[in-house]
Amino acid sequence: MEAAPSTTGGTRPPTHVAVIMDGNGRWATARGLPRIAGHQRGADAVRVAVEGCRDLGISYLTLYAFSSENWKRPPAEVDDLMGLLRLYLRRELAKLDSNGVRVRFIGEREQLAPDIVSLIEHAESTTLDNTALTLVIALNYGSQDEIVRACRLIATQVKADELSVDAVDKTLFARYLETDGIPDPDLIIRTSGEQRLSNFLLWQAAYAELVFVDTNWPDFTQQTLEDAINEFHRRERRYGAVGG
Repeated sequence: MEAAPSTTGGTRPPTHVAVIMDGNGRWATARGLPRIAGHQRGADAVRVAVEGCRDLGISYLTLYAFSSENWKRPPAEVDDLMGLLRLYLRRELAKLDSNGVRVRFIGEREQLAPDIVSLIEHAESTTLDNTALTLVIALNYGSQDEIVRACRLIATQVKADELSVDAVDKTLFARYLETDGIPDPDLIIRTSGEQRLSNFLLWQAAYAELVFVDTNWPDFTQQTLEDAINEFHRRERRYGAVGG
């Protein structure tokens, strides 16, 4: 079933919302719980965000699930996170598919366990034709590495005379990024009060509006989402031009 386009406050929603899901560990620590409890509760917040974006008529939602730097965390925590990913994909895929959500992943897959790669490929192929919402999960993703890989691919083609240096512009460069075919985010939300991008969509975020909220990710609600979108609508997006 396709979601009917809707608005927040009578205004058309952003096309693409991206979220840096931060504060799981702090949420758990504040309650005297192990960090994994925060990640488990955070998985429930993912469902809230997906359903909220779909209901509001947002076309793309990108979630920063695991950065390339997160491998530096204690091995037990990394194992717990990967276990949660397995559980999420197995438990939620049928519902995502029935709700018309397409699932895509960005990030390097070489370091991931083979069964996780299989789950990723299955999720992508199963939901390929869905159009209500595209859920992009950034897993083992680092924007600087992504940009370097794009530069290497372009340089290799130039060296092989398969591509002219003069043909390299912003539009062509974007086609070599993992987000090829996905519009740049209009709005990036970061939870937990931190105010940085943490190597997330650095190229794509060039003109995104950034909204930082104090709420830890496990406490993220539909109202948190709508408040961030309302803040987005209060901004004047000039793209380098003079405002009205």
